[in-house]
Amino acid sequence: MKKRYLLGVGLMLLLGTQVQAQDEVIDKIIAEETENSQLKQLGHELLDGIGPRLVGTPQMQKAHDWAVEKFESWGIEARNEQWGEWKSWERGITHIDMVAPWTKSLSGQQLAWSPASPEGGAQGEVVVLPEVADQAAFEAWLPSVKGKYVMISAPQVTGRPDYNWEEFATEESFEKMKEERSESNRAWNERLRNTGKGRRELPAALEEAGALGIITSYWSQGFGANKIFSAYTSEVPTVDLSLEDYGLLFRLAEGGEKPVINLNAQSKDLGVAPTFNTIAEIKGTEKPDEYVLLSAHFDSWDGGTGATDNGTGSIMMMEVMRVLKKVYPNPKRTILVGLWGSEEQGLNGSRAFVEDHPEMMEKIQALFNQDNGTGRVVNLSGQGFVDSYEYLGRWLSKVPREITREIETNFPGNPGGGGSDYASFVAAGVPAFSLSSLNWSYFNYTWHTNLDTYDKIIFDDVQSNVILAAIMVYMASEEENMVSREVRVPIGRNGEPTDWPAMRSPTRKGGLD
Repeated sequence: MKKRYLLGVGLMLLLGTQVQAQDEVIDKIIAEETENSQLKQLGHELLDGIGPRLVGTPQMQKAHDWAVEKFESWGIEARNEQWGEWKSWERGITHIDMVAPWTKSLSGQQLAWSPASPEGGAQGEVVVLPEVADQAAFEAWLPSVKGKYVMISAPQVTGRPDYNWEEFATEESFEKMKEERSESNRAWNERLRNTGKGRRELPAALEEAGALGIITSYWSQGFGANKIFSAYTSEVPTVDLSLEDYGLLFRLAEGGEKPVINLNAQSKDLGVAPTFNTIAEIKGTEKPDEYVLLSAHFDSWDGGTGATDNGTGSIMMMEVMRVLKKVYPNPKRTILVGLWGSEEQGLNGSRAFVEDHPEMMEKIQALFNQDNGTGRVVNLSGQGFVDSYEYLGRWLSKVPREITREIETNFPGNPGGGGSDYASFVAAGVPAFSLSSLNWSYFNYTWHTNLDTYDKIIFDDVQSNVILAAIMVYMASEEENMVSREVRVPIGRNGEPTDWPAMRSPTRKGGLD
């Protein structure tokens, strides 16, 4: 009895020491990030100093090299791991001026991978894609575009977002506007269909017919926000204009005033560039061949500087590594961070990592990914892992309540088949989780837009996410055993069982066809 009592006391003392040590690390994580956060400086260096990180551009390479240097300055081993190659392109200036019927500098920019204007730009009349009865009529019209700029996007009925209408309009006026908008979109889609050309084929046909350039406008349903994606021309520039300036040119052209612009869009085709993931690691001491992963995509579209998609996720994960290296330098398991390339073109960097490192997949304890904006984390799904409630719940319980109180959980949930890089690992059977953030009008104002810039970052929220992720990683590293990987069959929208997401190979040669 006495011996059992002494053993019990010893066990209590041991557990007490472990809990105390655990609390000390957590306290240090909180203190370090609260008192010595490097997020603002990291954001400034990455977003203001380097800028957007379109795959294949010199800026993307510069970002990878910067990240490796930054990790190494913190005493963290890091490398750039090549997984493919991409069309290499560098953005130059975009100057767009209406010179008739009056003079105005217009707000817009060339799309990614757009060809350049002639040196100094080119002047020409602006015309609108016409209403034609069928493809034959379109083909008969095509020669008339020679030496002109062609507008191919639908005009907007209103430049005010719906929330603005809801606040100020009468119910009748709001409904009338929505009906007009629906009819306008229907009519424009019919106009496009009657050309017989698809979204990618139409610009190429206009280019071949001698158009000087293509003018588009992809409004993001928010004041001043346009989404900036890629061009489908190979010889002449494609530019996106703001809703306001696109509407001006459209009305003038439709009204017969024959607007003229001078467009000077410069860029460089640099051939082919290697593509990378940046990988950094803090080596485990007890179980170095087991891993806890931090995950964020490093690339962006280049309408803005990629601040919330996914600069915030990237600097957050870098900061988590910095904090852990300082307060938890000898983890039980190896802690890795992956800053993935070419997520925007189909999760290519993370899919390549999964494909290139099959031996690691069964040894990953957990992965935490952050992608969808600058907000504090408010949603966590178990991704279909049956026992995720048990271990994620325990780990979350160690995070300060003021950070977790708004987090909604869904266990076991369904596996994500896409959307961000965690899905690449879920498909491989890895317990990979998305730290999903508060919206902050993400889809209207910053997701792939010209407004996705440093000033949109909510640093208090990102700092909260650093503390959350650092504690979760610490707990996952210290977990005694590997967590359960048992999964449930996903349930589809119709309530019927579906298949687990399949692993997909990346595109390793992009934009080269």
